[in-house]
Amino acid sequence: MLFDTLAARLRDRVDGEVRFDAGSRAAYSTDASNYRQVPIGVVVPRTPEAAADAVDVCREFDVPILSRGGGTSLAGQCCNVAVVLDWSKYCTRVLSVDDRAGTAVVEPGIKLDDLNDALASSGWMVGPKPSTHVSCTIGGMIGNNSCGSTAQAYGKMVDSVRRLEVSTYDGLRMWVQAADDEKFDHAVREGGRRGEIYHGLRALRDRYAEDIRDRYPDIPRRVSGYNLDSLLPEKNFDLAQLLVGSESTLVTVLRAELQLVRRPAAEALVLLGFDDITAAADAVPLVLPHHPAALEGIDHRLVQLEHSRRLAENALRLLPDGRAWLMVRIDGENQADADAAAEAMITDVRRH
Repeated sequence: MLFDTLAARLRDRVDGEVRFDAGSRAAYSTDASNYRQVPIGVVVPRTPEAAADAVDVCREFDVPILSRGGGTSLAGQCCNVAVVLDWSKYCTRVLSVDDRAGTAVVEPGIKLDDLNDALASSGWMVGPKPSTHVSCTIGGMIGNNSCGSTAQAYGKMVDSVRRLEVSTYDGLRMWVQAADDEKFDHAVREGGRRGEIYHGLRALRDRYAEDIRDRYPDIPRRVSGYNLDSLLPEKNFDLAQLLVGSESTLVTVLRAELQLVRRPAAEALVLLGFDDITAAADAVPLVLPHHPAALEGIDHRLVQLEHSRRLAENALRLLPDGRAWLMVRIDGENQADADAAAEAMITDVRRH
Protein backbone atom coordinates (compact mmCIF):
# COMPACT_ATOMS: atom_id res chain seq x y z
CA MET A 1 0.00 0.00 0.00
CA LEU A 2 2.85 2.39 0.86
CA PHE A 3 4.54 1.84 -2.50
CA ASP A 4 1.23 2.28 -4.33
CA THR A 5 0.88 5.68 -2.68
CA LEU A 6 4.50 6.47 -3.51
CA ALA A 7 3.96 5.59 -7.16
CA ALA A 8 0.83 7.73 -7.31
CA ARG A 9 2.65 10.71 -5.76
CA LEU A 10 5.54 10.33 -8.21
CA ARG A 11 3.12 10.25 -11.16
CA ASP A 12 1.48 13.39 -9.85
CA ARG A 13 4.69 15.33 -9.18
CA VAL A 14 7.28 14.12 -11.71
CA ASP A 15 7.50 14.92 -15.42
CA GLY A 16 8.54 11.49 -16.61
CA GLU A 17 7.66 7.82 -16.74
CA VAL A 18 6.89 6.09 -13.44
CA ARG A 19 7.15 2.33 -13.65
CA PHE A 20 6.26 0.20 -10.64
CA ASP A 21 5.03 -2.84 -12.60
CA ALA A 22 6.65 -6.25 -12.05
CA GLY A 23 8.18 -6.36 -15.52
CA SER A 24 9.98 -3.04 -15.19
CA ARG A 25 11.20 -3.86 -11.69
CA ALA A 26 12.59 -7.16 -12.96
CA ALA A 27 14.27 -5.49 -15.94
CA TYR A 28 16.02 -2.98 -13.67
CA SER A 29 17.02 -5.53 -11.03
CA THR A 30 20.32 -6.35 -12.75
CA ASP A 31 23.14 -4.60 -14.53
CA ALA A 32 26.26 -5.99 -16.20
CA SER A 33 27.27 -7.66 -12.92
CA ASN A 34 26.16 -10.92 -11.31
CA TYR A 35 24.10 -9.05 -8.71
CA ARG A 36 20.31 -8.81 -8.53
CA GLN A 37 18.27 -6.49 -6.35
CA VAL A 38 14.65 -5.84 -7.23
CA PRO A 39 14.01 -2.08 -7.06
CA ILE A 40 11.01 -0.46 -5.40
CA GLY A 41 10.18 1.17 -8.71
CA VAL A 42 11.65 3.07 -11.63
CA VAL A 43 11.40 6.74 -12.60
CA VAL A 44 12.53 7.92 -16.05
CA PRO A 45 12.73 11.73 -15.72
CA ARG A 46 12.41 13.93 -18.78
CA THR A 47 14.57 16.70 -17.28
CA PRO A 48 17.03 17.11 -14.41
CA GLU A 49 14.36 19.21 -12.67
CA ALA A 50 11.99 16.23 -12.87
CA ALA A 51 14.67 14.06 -11.27
CA ALA A 52 15.03 16.59 -8.46
CA ASP A 53 11.26 16.43 -7.98
CA ALA A 54 11.52 12.63 -7.73
CA VAL A 55 14.15 13.02 -5.02
CA ASP A 56 11.80 15.30 -3.10
CA VAL A 57 8.99 12.75 -3.27
CA CYS A 58 11.25 9.90 -2.19
CA ARG A 59 12.39 11.97 0.78
CA GLU A 60 8.78 12.48 1.82
CA PHE A 61 8.32 8.71 1.86
CA ASP A 62 11.78 8.03 3.37
CA VAL A 63 12.79 5.62 0.60
CA PRO A 64 16.24 5.35 -0.97
CA ILE A 65 17.07 6.48 -4.51
CA LEU A 66 19.63 5.21 -7.01
CA SER A 67 20.81 6.89 -10.21
CA ARG A 68 21.35 4.60 -13.20
CA GLY A 69 22.92 5.25 -16.57
CA GLY A 70 23.62 2.54 -19.11
CA GLY A 71 23.61 -0.31 -16.60
CA THR A 72 27.17 -1.26 -17.56
CA SER A 73 28.47 -1.51 -13.98
CA LEU A 74 30.35 -4.69 -13.09
CA ALA A 75 30.00 -4.54 -9.30
CA GLY A 76 26.27 -4.06 -8.83
CA GLN A 77 26.35 -0.26 -8.62
CA CYS A 78 23.10 0.02 -10.63
CA CYS A 79 21.14 -2.47 -8.48
CA ASN A 80 19.43 -1.78 -5.17
CA VAL A 81 16.15 -1.95 -3.32
CA ALA A 82 15.46 1.69 -4.12
CA VAL A 83 13.65 3.97 -6.52
CA VAL A 84 15.85 3.84 -9.61
CA LEU A 85 16.29 7.02 -11.66
CA ASP A 86 17.02 6.04 -15.27
CA TRP A 87 18.71 9.03 -16.89
CA SER A 88 19.53 7.41 -20.23
CA LYS A 89 16.25 7.89 -22.12
CA TYR A 90 15.56 11.62 -21.94
CA CYS A 91 18.33 13.48 -20.08
CA THR A 92 20.83 13.24 -22.91
CA ARG A 93 21.35 16.86 -23.96
CA VAL A 94 24.58 18.73 -24.64
CA LEU A 95 23.73 22.06 -23.05
CA SER A 96 26.78 24.10 -24.03
CA VAL A 97 30.28 23.77 -25.46
CA ASP A 98 33.06 26.32 -24.96
CA ASP A 99 35.41 25.77 -27.88
CA ARG A 100 38.06 28.10 -26.50
CA ALA A 101 38.19 26.64 -22.99
CA GLY A 102 37.53 23.07 -24.11
CA THR A 103 34.61 22.51 -21.75
CA ALA A 104 31.08 21.15 -22.13
CA VAL A 105 27.99 21.15 -19.91
CA VAL A 106 25.88 18.03 -20.35
CA GLU A 107 23.03 16.09 -18.80
CA PRO A 108 24.03 12.85 -17.06
CA GLY A 109 22.16 10.43 -19.33
CA ILE A 110 24.14 11.12 -22.51
CA LYS A 111 26.21 8.18 -23.75
CA LEU A 112 29.95 8.73 -24.08
CA ASP A 113 30.08 7.92 -27.80
CA ASP A 114 27.09 10.17 -28.49
CA LEU A 115 28.77 13.04 -26.67
CA ASN A 116 32.04 12.53 -28.52
CA ASP A 117 30.16 12.40 -31.82
CA ALA A 118 28.48 15.70 -30.97
CA LEU A 119 31.89 17.19 -30.13
CA ALA A 120 33.64 15.87 -33.24
CA SER A 121 33.49 19.10 -35.24
CA SER A 122 34.99 21.07 -32.35
CA GLY A 123 38.16 19.00 -32.20
CA TRP A 124 37.53 18.13 -28.54
CA MET A 125 36.58 14.87 -26.82
CA VAL A 126 36.15 13.33 -23.38
CA GLY A 127 39.43 11.84 -22.20
CA PRO A 128 38.40 8.65 -20.31
CA LYS A 129 37.12 5.86 -22.56
CA PRO A 130 35.83 2.72 -20.81
CA SER A 131 35.37 -0.45 -22.86
CA THR A 132 31.60 0.15 -22.65
CA HIS A 133 31.90 3.54 -24.38
CA VAL A 134 29.06 2.70 -26.78
CA SER A 135 26.49 2.56 -23.98
CA CYS A 136 27.96 3.95 -20.74
CA THR A 137 26.65 7.38 -19.75
CA ILE A 138 28.48 10.40 -18.45
CA GLY A 139 26.54 10.21 -15.20
CA GLY A 140 27.53 6.58 -14.77
CA MET A 141 31.15 7.43 -15.50
CA ILE A 142 31.01 10.13 -12.83
CA GLY A 143 29.42 7.72 -10.39
CA ASN A 144 32.06 5.06 -10.95
CA ASN A 145 35.06 7.35 -11.57
CA SER A 146 35.59 5.52 -14.85
CA CYS A 147 38.86 5.51 -16.73
CA GLY A 148 39.40 2.76 -19.32
CA SER A 149 42.29 2.12 -21.65
CA THR A 150 43.09 5.83 -22.10
CA ALA A 151 43.89 6.32 -18.42
CA GLN A 152 47.59 6.44 -19.29
CA ALA A 153 47.03 9.69 -21.16
CA TYR A 154 43.97 11.26 -19.58
CA GLY A 155 43.57 9.82 -16.10
CA LYS A 156 40.23 9.04 -14.50
CA MET A 157 36.85 10.75 -14.70
CA VAL A 158 37.72 12.74 -11.58
CA ASP A 159 40.36 14.49 -13.69
CA SER A 160 37.73 15.53 -16.27
CA VAL A 161 35.05 16.96 -13.98
CA ARG A 162 35.10 20.74 -13.43
CA ARG A 163 31.71 21.33 -11.84
CA LEU A 164 28.61 19.37 -10.90
CA GLU A 165 25.04 20.46 -10.29
CA VAL A 166 23.73 18.19 -7.57
CA SER A 167 20.68 17.57 -5.42
CA THR A 168 21.13 16.32 -1.88
CA TYR A 169 18.62 13.95 -0.36
CA ASP A 170 17.35 16.70 1.91
CA GLY A 171 16.50 18.88 -1.10
CA LEU A 172 19.42 21.27 -1.52
CA ARG A 173 20.38 22.02 -5.12
CA MET A 174 23.72 23.63 -5.89
CA TRP A 175 26.69 23.71 -8.25
CA VAL A 176 29.90 22.47 -6.63
CA GLN A 177 33.51 22.82 -7.73
CA ALA A 178 36.93 23.70 -6.38
CA ALA A 179 36.76 26.42 -3.72
CA ASP A 180 39.68 28.53 -2.55
CA ASP A 181 39.57 30.16 0.89
CA GLU A 182 37.60 33.14 -0.40
CA LYS A 183 34.89 30.99 -2.02
CA PHE A 184 34.75 28.73 1.02
CA ASP A 185 34.37 31.65 3.43
CA HIS A 186 31.64 33.12 1.24
CA ALA A 187 29.71 29.83 1.26
CA VAL A 188 29.93 29.54 5.04
CA ARG A 189 28.91 33.19 5.57
CA GLU A 190 25.83 32.64 3.43
CA GLY A 191 24.76 30.04 5.97
CA GLY A 192 21.93 27.65 5.36
CA ARG A 193 22.36 24.01 4.42
CA ARG A 194 25.07 24.79 1.87
CA GLY A 195 27.20 26.60 4.42
CA GLU A 196 26.64 23.77 6.89
CA ILE A 197 27.87 21.20 4.35
CA TYR A 198 30.96 23.23 3.47
CA HIS A 199 31.81 23.78 7.13
CA GLY A 200 31.29 20.13 8.02
CA LEU A 201 33.39 18.82 5.16
CA ARG A 202 36.23 21.18 5.97
CA ALA A 203 36.16 20.06 9.59
CA LEU A 204 36.30 16.46 8.40
CA ARG A 205 39.22 17.34 6.13
CA ASP A 206 41.14 19.14 8.85
CA ARG A 207 40.66 16.27 11.29
CA TYR A 208 41.91 13.57 8.93
CA ALA A 209 44.18 15.47 6.51
CA GLU A 210 47.41 13.84 7.60
CA ASP A 211 45.88 10.37 7.58
CA ILE A 212 44.57 10.99 4.07
CA ARG A 213 47.97 12.13 2.85
CA ASP A 214 49.78 9.22 4.53
CA ARG A 215 47.38 6.37 3.80
CA TYR A 216 45.55 7.06 0.57
CA PRO A 217 47.32 4.92 -2.06
CA ASP A 218 49.12 6.92 -4.73
CA ILE A 219 48.21 4.72 -7.71
CA PRO A 220 46.93 5.80 -11.15
CA ARG A 221 43.65 3.88 -11.07
CA ARG A 222 42.44 4.39 -7.51
CA VAL A 223 38.70 4.49 -8.08
CA SER A 224 37.41 2.82 -4.91
CA GLY A 225 36.06 4.77 -1.96
CA TYR A 226 35.42 8.47 -1.54
CA ASN A 227 37.92 10.98 -2.92
CA LEU A 228 38.60 12.60 0.43
CA ASP A 229 41.98 13.73 -0.88
CA SER A 230 40.11 16.18 -3.13
CA LEU A 231 39.28 18.18 -0.01
CA LEU A 232 42.95 18.80 0.80
CA PRO A 233 44.29 22.37 0.37
CA GLU A 234 46.57 21.22 -2.45
CA LYS A 235 43.44 20.05 -4.31
CA ASN A 236 41.60 23.34 -3.63
CA PHE A 237 38.78 21.80 -1.58
CA ASP A 238 37.17 20.41 -4.75
CA LEU A 239 33.70 19.18 -3.83
CA ALA A 240 32.93 18.12 -7.40
CA GLN A 241 35.91 15.79 -7.44
CA LEU A 242 35.01 14.51 -3.97
CA LEU A 243 31.66 13.34 -5.36
CA VAL A 244 33.10 11.57 -8.40
CA GLY A 245 33.13 7.86 -7.65
CA SER A 246 30.57 8.09 -4.85
CA GLU A 247 28.20 5.80 -6.79
CA SER A 248 24.96 7.66 -6.04
CA THR A 249 25.45 7.39 -2.26
CA LEU A 250 25.97 11.09 -1.50
CA VAL A 251 24.09 13.19 -4.06
CA THR A 252 22.07 12.96 -7.25
CA VAL A 253 24.01 14.50 -10.15
CA LEU A 254 21.76 16.70 -12.30
CA ARG A 255 24.26 18.25 -14.72
CA ALA A 256 28.02 18.17 -15.24
CA GLU A 257 30.64 20.49 -16.69
CA LEU A 258 33.53 18.53 -18.15
CA GLN A 259 37.07 19.49 -19.07
CA LEU A 260 37.67 18.09 -22.55
CA VAL A 261 40.90 17.06 -24.30
CA ARG A 262 42.06 17.59 -27.86
CA ARG A 263 41.41 14.80 -30.33
CA PRO A 264 44.68 13.27 -31.55
CA ALA A 265 45.62 14.21 -35.08
CA ALA A 266 46.83 10.68 -35.78
CA GLU A 267 47.19 7.39 -33.96
CA ALA A 268 48.84 4.00 -34.38
CA LEU A 269 47.80 0.75 -32.69
CA VAL A 270 50.44 -1.82 -31.77
CA LEU A 271 49.73 -5.41 -30.72
CA LEU A 272 52.55 -7.06 -28.77
CA GLY A 273 52.50 -10.83 -28.19
CA PHE A 274 54.10 -12.57 -25.18
CA ASP A 275 54.50 -16.09 -23.85
CA ASP A 276 52.27 -15.38 -20.85
CA ILE A 277 50.61 -12.57 -18.95
CA THR A 278 53.57 -12.24 -16.58
CA ALA A 279 55.90 -11.48 -19.47
CA ALA A 280 53.38 -8.96 -20.79
CA ALA A 281 53.29 -7.24 -17.40
CA ASP A 282 57.09 -7.16 -17.27
CA ALA A 283 57.09 -5.26 -20.58
CA VAL A 284 54.87 -2.44 -19.31
CA PRO A 285 57.79 -0.39 -17.85
CA LEU A 286 59.38 -0.55 -21.31
CA VAL A 287 56.22 0.81 -22.95
CA LEU A 288 55.48 3.66 -20.54
CA PRO A 289 58.47 5.90 -21.51
CA HIS A 290 56.95 6.10 -24.99
CA HIS A 291 53.88 7.87 -23.57
CA PRO A 292 51.12 5.57 -24.78
CA ALA A 293 47.69 7.15 -25.14
CA ALA A 294 46.10 3.80 -24.32
CA LEU A 295 47.45 0.57 -22.85
CA GLU A 296 45.53 -2.63 -22.18
CA GLY A 297 46.58 -6.21 -21.49
CA ILE A 298 44.64 -9.40 -22.23
CA ASP A 299 45.48 -13.05 -21.64
CA HIS A 300 44.70 -16.28 -23.47
CA ARG A 301 41.57 -16.95 -21.40
CA LEU A 302 39.72 -14.01 -22.86
CA VAL A 303 40.80 -14.95 -26.36
CA GLN A 304 39.72 -18.56 -25.83
CA LEU A 305 36.33 -17.39 -24.58
CA GLU A 306 35.85 -15.13 -27.58
CA HIS A 307 36.87 -17.93 -29.93
CA SER A 308 34.62 -20.51 -28.28
CA ARG A 309 31.64 -18.23 -28.81
CA ARG A 310 32.74 -17.27 -32.31
CA LEU A 311 33.01 -13.62 -31.38
CA ALA A 312 35.40 -11.14 -33.02
CA GLU A 313 36.89 -13.89 -35.19
CA ASN A 314 38.42 -11.43 -37.68
CA ALA A 315 40.06 -9.47 -34.88
CA LEU A 316 41.43 -12.62 -33.24
CA ARG A 317 43.16 -13.59 -36.47
CA LEU A 318 45.13 -10.35 -36.34
CA LEU A 319 46.70 -11.16 -32.97
CA PRO A 320 50.42 -12.03 -33.08
CA ASP A 321 51.60 -15.35 -31.69
CA GLY A 322 51.47 -15.67 -27.93
CA ARG A 323 49.29 -16.38 -24.92
CA ALA A 324 49.09 -12.78 -23.72
CA TRP A 325 49.04 -9.44 -25.46
CA LEU A 326 49.50 -5.74 -24.88
CA MET A 327 47.47 -3.34 -26.99
CA VAL A 328 49.20 0.02 -27.19
CA ARG A 329 47.96 3.20 -28.86
CA ILE A 330 50.48 5.87 -29.77
CA ASP A 331 49.29 9.35 -30.79
CA GLY A 332 51.13 11.80 -33.01
CA GLU A 333 50.90 15.16 -34.74
CA ASN A 334 50.59 13.27 -38.02
CA GLN A 335 50.51 9.65 -39.12
CA ALA A 336 54.23 9.51 -39.85
CA ASP A 337 55.03 10.71 -36.32
CA ALA A 338 52.67 8.18 -34.75
CA ASP A 339 54.01 5.31 -36.88
CA ALA A 340 57.65 6.23 -36.14
CA ALA A 341 57.03 6.50 -32.38
CA ALA A 342 55.32 3.12 -32.51
CA GLU A 343 58.26 1.55 -34.32
CA ALA A 344 60.66 2.93 -31.70
CA MET A 345 58.56 1.41 -28.93
CA ILE A 346 58.51 -2.01 -30.62
CA THR A 347 62.28 -1.88 -31.04
CA ASP A 348 62.76 -0.99 -27.39
CA VAL A 349 60.53 -3.85 -26.18
CA ARG A 350 62.24 -6.38 -28.47
CA ARG A 351 65.68 -5.27 -27.35
CA HIS A 352 64.86 -6.22 -23.77
